[in-house]
Amino acid sequence: MRTREPGILRSLTQLLFGFVTAIVGTILLSWPLLYLFLKGEHLNKLVSLSVKQVMGNYNDLMAYLLSPFVKTLRMRDLPTSVSAASHFYEVKNLFQLVLAIFLLLLAALIIAKYQRIDFRLDKKMALLFMVLPVVVVPFASMNFDAFFVFFHGIFFHNSDWLFDPVTDPIINVLSENFFASCFVMFLVLYEIYFGSFLFSTKRKSMTSEN
Repeated sequence: MRTREPGILRSLTQLLFGFVTAIVGTILLSWPLLYLFLKGEHLNKLVSLSVKQVMGNYNDLMAYLLSPFVKTLRMRDLPTSVSAASHFYEVKNLFQLVLAIFLLLLAALIIAKYQRIDFRLDKKMALLFMVLPVVVVPFASMNFDAFFVFFHGIFFHNSDWLFDPVTDPIINVLSENFFASCFVMFLVLYEIYFGSFLFSTKRKSMTSEN
């Protein structure tokens, strides 16, 4: 017999896990996404490197941001200013926090499943969480540049994120369109996660009827 967790705890756990899962998924998909932008928009030419070389530098950057064991940011071909390094350090801390929450909640949900504790969302809460991004989407779609500035104003309390293409050429390949696509990717993954509860709820009800 399954034990069902209280609604508030279940809902908050799934909301947080869905959010960080979408972020982790977006980070992983950023590699093929950047590759497509490099091939399609020839952004690598802005830094006088091949696509393969740019991807190598992106690997260096992401290794620094994602690994707690990489303490210093060193991209093999692209320089990094002091202010940019400071910003990337802040991003690293955020990424590490997201990964820690993701792994802890993933472990907790796996354990709960084996102990037959039900953390699944009901249809109403799943729909509510799917509708939440509607508040942000119109603003972001009308003026992503303004949304991008607003986003950085929330998470970063300095101007280190404003890169100079001369001293930090990595910004030439990490274009606004790339970040906008990452945002769209996040929304898609977020909606898929909570949409899966609608599908499982529907399938469960059909099974019960049979």
